[in-house]
Amino acid sequence: MSFRVRPANPDDFDAIYEMAKLTGGGFTNLPADKGTLVSKLAKSEDAFDKVEEVQGNDCYIFVLEDPAARVIRGTCQVFGQVGVTQAFYSYHLSTLTQWSPELGKTFRNQMLTLTTDLEGSSEVGGLFLHPAMRAGGLGLLLARSRYLFIRQHRERFGDRLLAELRGVMDQAGNSPFWDALAGRFFDMSFPEADAFNAVNGTHFIAELMPKSPIYVSLLPDAARAVMGQPHPTGRAALRMLEGEGFAFDRYIDIFDGGPTVVSRTDQVRTVREAVAEKVVEVGDGGSMKMLLATGRLKSFRACLGEVRRIDNEGLALSADTAALLEVREGDTVLAVSR
Repeated sequence: MSFRVRPANPDDFDAIYEMAKLTGGGFTNLPADKGTLVSKLAKSEDAFDKVEEVQGNDCYIFVLEDPAARVIRGTCQVFGQVGVTQAFYSYHLSTLTQWSPELGKTFRNQMLTLTTDLEGSSEVGGLFLHPAMRAGGLGLLLARSRYLFIRQHRERFGDRLLAELRGVMDQAGNSPFWDALAGRFFDMSFPEADAFNAVNGTHFIAELMPKSPIYVSLLPDAARAVMGQPHPTGRAALRMLEGEGFAFDRYIDIFDGGPTVVSRTDQVRTVREAVAEKVVEVGDGGSMKMLLATGRLKSFRACLGEVRRIDNEGLALSADTAALLEVREGDTVLAVSR
């Protein structure tokens, strides 16, 4: 495989901007706004340059590249901590059970409560793979490379990791959940609000939303049907997250109703199972494929590599794999089964 994941740099702007224009909206972390993307790349540069191995309000942006062809076909992000400079709001879906002796009936009502429960968590997000490349395991590489980076820099991330998935919307970009709830309090459509949030952040609108619990039964059927459901294009991403150990804990996005899934950071499969291996040979990698990573901060590289185990000494890598990772015999790589 000729693709690898590496930290983004300002020279990647054009490729990232072109991918942002392909998202179709709803990707708050990847807006098709040049000024915002320039600022995000600058913030990412600062994060990779940071010397202190401590958790902070950092954003790390990565790209999926074919270095030989000099093309970029994907991107993803990791956030060190949410809710630091702006409150991180979610709706939590709960059940209120009430018993009426006079009627002899039990009534169960679902409620949406505005909460900042997830404040202080780290987040994985902003994952986008070019439509022409959605085959061959590249999405898996892009997604799981983030967990290897977290493993390499564990002190920079919290004990809880979350991922927000885009909610359901129609072909015009309208969200049934927004139209039924938040849209009733603001004079803007969901596409307008989405564009505003991508550039200015969610804080302004979130602060003006009603703080009282919302009875789900008061919402129209169209809104109730999409609560906690990912956009159809995000179902594969949800399956990958669930395979890593993330679970839906009844938190949903306050704008489009998409699901938020969470996991203890150290229990994420790739974080938990990755082990350090010595590169003892470069040449014939064999037929076994593993997810590999090496390097720290701006030197971080990850790829799906061809490897062969040599007794208890370490791994033999194919020449192509070693070139993608920029490693030689005697170096160490993080390795985890595919």
